[in-house]
Amino acid sequence: MKDLAGKTAFVTGAASGIGLGIATAFAQAGVKVMLCDIEEAALAEAVEGLKRTNADVDGVRADISLKQELKAAADATIARYGKVHILVNNAGVGGAGPYGAWTDKGWDWTIGVNLMAVVWGVEIFGPLLEQHGEGGHIVSTASIAGLISRDSTPYNATKYGVVALSEGLRFELAPRGIGVSVLCPGFIRTRIVDSRRNLPPRFGRTIDDASVPERFQEFVKMIKDRIAPGIDPAYVGELVREGVENDWPYIFTDTEFEPVIEARFATIKRGFDRIRGREPRR
Repeated sequence: MKDLAGKTAFVTGAASGIGLGIATAFAQAGVKVMLCDIEEAALAEAVEGLKRTNADVDGVRADISLKQELKAAADATIARYGKVHILVNNAGVGGAGPYGAWTDKGWDWTIGVNLMAVVWGVEIFGPLLEQHGEGGHIVSTASIAGLISRDSTPYNATKYGVVALSEGLRFELAPRGIGVSVLCPGFIRTRIVDSRRNLPPRFGRTIDDASVPERFQEFVKMIKDRIAPGIDPAYVGELVREGVENDWPYIFTDTEFEPVIEARFATIKRGFDRIRGREPRR
């Protein structure tokens, strides 16, 4: 999608952080943007801020861990703009703790927002991207943790799922004129570690705080310390816009974790090397 001007995008988690960075970058390129978020006050502020730049934007509040609310947001987008060309499944939550501190509600919440909302987004918006015949693009936000997992949190599991889903959809949707990219950001200046500010009451207790190991608490502190001076979400938005324009399969924000990913692939290859030359039993 080289010429984005005049197209329409739907962006979840768009009231702040990476989502707002993406919405802003698209709006600056002449894209009409429907911002979607669960945080109503922040959403209204983001929409108003973009409107002051003469951007053609609007907002819809939705808890995307509920399929019917995401469907209603899609209906509102069509009612407002008539068409959708770009879907950005960006909303995400930090979720719950590692093994030993898991709760069923923590898994439910994290899977609902980080993975099922992506599945539902594609299911709901995919036909809308196809029906006008003008081409389309889907971007789903995973994480660098969707390629390298250093703990057993639901967050990492869902982000691996987003990567796998995006890789598969890229092959399936290309013949239909729809590009697919997966965004794998590193340390970005967002409020991801404060996700529980938007926790719907129905999920209740999402982590067994008393069982969180000390090493994980130290890990979370490290994450907070790295995020505070992290990469500007506006820059990430510009990368996403470029990724859509050039149909990048993977959108990275920096090269910090490239050696770690290479080491992971090397470990996988050694697994094949161990059985190389053996004749499998049939």
